[in-house]
Amino acid sequence: MSRIGKRPVTVASGIEVSLDGTTLIAKKGNLEKRLETYGRVGISIDGNEVTFSKIGDGKQDSAFWGTYRALFDNIITGLDQGFKKSLEINGVGYRAAVAGNVLTLQLGFSHEVPYEIPAGINISVEKNVITVEGTDKQVVGQVAAEIRGFRPPEPYKGKGVKYSDETIIRKAGKSAGKK
Repeated sequence: MSRIGKRPVTVASGIEVSLDGTTLIAKKGNLEKRLETYGRVGISIDGNEVTFSKIGDGKQDSAFWGTYRALFDNIITGLDQGFKKSLEINGVGYRAAVAGNVLTLQLGFSHEVPYEIPAGINISVEKNVITVEGTDKQVVGQVAAEIRGFRPPEPYKGKGVKYSDETIIRKAGKSAGKK
């Protein structure tokens, strides 16, 4: 049985929650997020708490119950606090700069790597740290992964783009052997 699905989602102050058929709508100011449940879970709104319930007793029903509860909790957290990922750039001559809606990366290639910043995402660069912020957890993670993907960290010198909390296991280089 789902332990995640049982817990109610507490809605922070300043966020309005409404139910339109099978769609949950969370609003903060002019920002609106929707979660379409397709009738797979029961939803009840009590003041500042939203509770999810299973429709049936199948394995699939339990999975949807916990999943939709977690997705809605992420929507509320995103509207209230936002999500943030930090990336570090390591390497001689490796740097990043934001100009308008484009993040420009110099990662040891013969050319610069331009990355167009998606709507709803804020990217800031301070020294060798790139900070990706936004209200949608999935989009923030995807943007951070795409930036990391331009030059993932290599295990010999540790050069590349890595998450701030990521640990790179270093390998020993070639060693001259006896013949």
